[in-house]
Amino acid sequence: MNNKIKISIITCTCFISLLLYPATLALAQETEETERNLIAVYWTTLDQKEKEIYLFSYLTQVYETYDALKKQVGYSEITQWYYDNKAETVFGIFDQLDKTDILEFIGWVDEYYSHKEFQNNSFMDALVFAFRFQQASGETIWEKYENLKFGKIKFEGE
Repeated sequence: MNNKIKISIITCTCFISLLLYPATLALAQETEETERNLIAVYWTTLDQKEKEIYLFSYLTQVYETYDALKKQVGYSEITQWYYDNKAETVFGIFDQLDKTDILEFIGWVDEYYSHKEFQNNSFMDALVFAFRFQQASGETIWEKYENLKFGKIKFEGE
């Protein structure tokens, strides 16, 4: 009788383990962290002065790439795509640097990457966020968000 009890306990334990295995696997997959964008990881390691240098270098690199595209292939489809997807935002930021300290843009990039759902996004996405939020009216991030959300982008001073 003692062997039958042991076999029953082992069988029951195996059965329960088999039932719980899919739930354990699903739970493990839910808590798995997503890969982070390497530039976002690098950005978080920089101090304020290094971020300023990196941002200005990135803006300059985009400007120089656009300028080289214009010289090498003219105003082709790829040049237009590069302008629409990178250079336009960068030119807008360069224009704002006369009135806005680069540290404000750094603060918005920091804010962007502080949200887990954005940590895998490109640096260009962070710059678009920084540019849009820097331009939006409002004193707090919430006011700026509400104005952007409802299409009420009012430039400072309007």
